Amino acid sequence: MLVLIFLGQSNAVISKLRDISSENTSDWWSSVARFAACSDFSSIASGWGGGTHAGRLVFSIAFRLKTTGLRYLHGPALPQGGNDVVDEKQLISKITWRLMPFLGILYLIAYIDRQNVSYAKLEMVGALGMSEYAYGLGASLFFIGYFLFEVPSNLLLDRFGASKWFARILVSWGIVTVALAYTQNPTMFYILRFLLGACEAGFFPGVLYLLTLWYPSAYRGTMVGLFMIFSALANAIGAPIGGLLLDMDGLYGHAGWQWVFIVTGIPAIIAGFVTFFYLSDLPEKAGFLSTDEKKWLKDRLAAENAGMEQHASDGFKALINPRVLLMAICYVGFPLAAYGLSYWLPTIVKGFGVSNTTNGFLNIIPWLLVAVALYVVPSMADKAASKTPYIVVSALTGAVCLVLSAVIPNHTLQFAFLCVAAAGIFAGQPVFWSLPSRFLQGAGAAAGLAAINSIGNLGGFVAQNVVPWIKDTTGSTIAPMFFLAGCLTIAAVLVLFVGRVVARASTSRDLKGTGASRI
Repeated sequence: MLVLIFLGQSNAVISKLRDISSENTSDWWSSVARFAACSDFSSIASGWGGGTHAGRLVFSIAFRLKTTGLRYLHGPALPQGGNDVVDEKQLISKITWRLMPFLGILYLIAYIDRQNVSYAKLEMVGALGMSEYAYGLGASLFFIGYFLFEVPSNLLLDRFGASKWFARILVSWGIVTVALAYTQNPTMFYILRFLLGACEAGFFPGVLYLLTLWYPSAYRGTMVGLFMIFSALANAIGAPIGGLLLDMDGLYGHAGWQWVFIVTGIPAIIAGFVTFFYLSDLPEKAGFLSTDEKKWLKDRLAAENAGMEQHASDGFKALINPRVLLMAICYVGFPLAAYGLSYWLPTIVKGFGVSNTTNGFLNIIPWLLVAVALYVVPSMADKAASKTPYIVVSALTGAVCLVLSAVIPNHTLQFAFLCVAAAGIFAGQPVFWSLPSRFLQGAGAAAGLAAINSIGNLGGFVAQNVVPWIKDTTGSTIAPMFFLAGCLTIAAVLVLFVGRVVARASTSRDLKGTGASRI
């Protein structure tokens, strides 16, 4: 039926395209693009399908996709800043398609390599004779290496450029991941997990810093959300892959947990070499941008940074900036809850009595929900005057669902609440990361973002030690959810306070007319 509608009632659309083409537009594809940009669809909609309900429905769907989906891709409209040669939306779209899928794939690889231990654990603990507490300590040493090397790594990134430094990060962590497959004892496991954290240090805050060099502030929350969606996809992909690799036990003389590390480590090494040649360090060096586009972006970012304090680009002063330290303390609760849940979710689901493969596929569900939340919440926050409520409401939703998952005995409902809790934990984080760039730039942003992330990720160290201790003490994999919920609630309350402190950095810029929004 729909085919007949399209074939029989397409004259109105073709006529509209011809009308546009006749208006001094020689290129047919340009006509199509102008048609897609039209906001007046009433004449076409009335002719499409002869006014039938089916015709109007088809056109309504197309119009909705046009007005919502493309708006998300292009981002919020901003003034052109005096350069009418450059189409801002087209420029942002071009940058996004060039950078975000590639950076996202790198983050997907990173997150799988960071999380693969949660699947390997299901067999590795018994094979190496480790207790749950010993495993938690070893897994958490990742965050100590991460903490110690995060700030130096980001400062070196600012010096050498993203293409070279990200390549080094990827190759080194890939090698360490493969080496984990040949762990012989708990001590070796501890050393390699520490080295993995040291090697990966600087990647996540490095990407956050890179985005400040490519995007105006009004787009950054959305872009961080796009970037973090790949962490959710990593968990979704890593879950079934981890389960399937565990079931390869004995293949070529390797245990299933060894295959988990080997198969997930090799892609990072390959991606490192690709990164060196593909990634552009700065817009000025990007071959895919025109001279006018480079100038527009440079002028736009310079105008936004003009209202900042003089020390905003000083790396050392950023480390002792009270706002940076407050944001770091505030952020601790988010990685604590995120890692506490994501590392132990496979163990919780395993307790439902399912196989390794079923466990892996069930673990796809929460991360698909997280991906949706990372799409919706940051894009809404970028259009809002105040950002803080989006962080707070998301976190409190996660905390409530963690508690509900612990008090309800039904396995199906437990799993459902854990899925929503995961979405709540992650949804507000891209919005959180859009705040530091309002008072930091250059080396100051590199150091400040790294400091916030490194201190905050100590929450992962706490989670990896406290969660197994609670589990060993109570004999329940659900009991630790109370602890995670409490930490997430504290983080939400701190965001309210920190948001007001950070907002003071934007107040003077508002008065100067730079357009900075309220926090």
